[in-house]
Amino acid sequence: MSMSLDERVRSAIAALLHAAGESQAGLAAALGVSQAQVSRRQSGAAVWSLADCEAVAAHYGITAHDLLAGPTRAAEALPAERRRVPGRNVPSARSAAVDGGV
Repeated sequence: MSMSLDERVRSAIAALLHAAGESQAGLAAALGVSQAQVSRRQSGAAVWSLADCEAVAAHYGITAHDLLAGPTRAAEALPAERRRVPGRNVPSARSAAVDGGV
């Protein structure tokens, strides 16, 4: 049984979040929405609009077509510089500020 377009988009975004090592809060900040709005869209309580899909795709450096194609295609299209490096923790803003980073 194939996924609906809504399910494909939610799965693709989940795959991108994981591959990039990004939280819903990080994606929300990049899109200018609340984390709760991202959560509602990811749970299926609300839908990702086409404009949202374009913004998500631009944020991750992929095309909207790659995003709409589903999780495998979206994750494969993610540029190498956006991928998380396993075993390397990305410092939080707080720890970076304490260490003199940000």
